[in-house]
Amino acid sequence: MANPIEVQKFLKGIDYPADRRTLVETARQEGASREVVAALEHITDRSYDGPNAVSQEVSHVSIS
Repeated sequence: MANPIEVQKFLKGIDYPADRRTLVETARQEGASREVVAALEHITDRSYDGPNAVSQEVSHVSIS
């Protein structure tokens, strides 16, 4: 499971609201690990209004 704090490190400067695709693309561009990208790819596909909403969603993601 990806650490929500680590995830936020790669989303620094993103404009919210942001959808899942934007979050994933931004993390990739910022050099995020595969674990972080995978966690973002598995969050619910919706609009996130800020970093807290993303962190909360990432904390519920379980990747097998």
